[in-house]
Amino acid sequence: MSIYYGIVHKDTDSAYGIHFPDVPLCFSAADELEDLLPNAMEALAISAEYEALPEPSKIESIRDLAEEDISEGAFILAVPLVSILGRTVRANVTMDAGLLESLDDAAKQRKLTRSAFIAQAVRKEIEQRP
Repeated sequence: MSIYYGIVHKDTDSAYGIHFPDVPLCFSAADELEDLLPNAMEALAISAEYEALPEPSKIESIRDLAEEDISEGAFILAVPLVSILGRTVRANVTMDAGLLESLDDAAKQRKLTRSAFIAQAVRKEIEQRP
């Protein structure tokens, strides 16, 4: 999984905005900081649908590039690229039987299939820990 680094800005009375030096036409925003990473991941995935993205720069290069922005309060956010391929793939997963029962119960409560529930849980985990 590739990690791209975005530069996050927040002005008074505005949303958090993020742009990616490696992907100049890719940007996103969120009113709440906790929503910024999922929004940025979606923006990167959409950009990847339309063009081949370059290899991500090293954090040191981005830090050097954003030095002035950082001194003015911006910060760098690591954003994993999770491609949206538009096709499903069958996978065999092994886990404890009790955990599988709990998984099925949780999926049923949310009116999701087992596969949809697992996919949603994996995406949330990636969003929380790039």
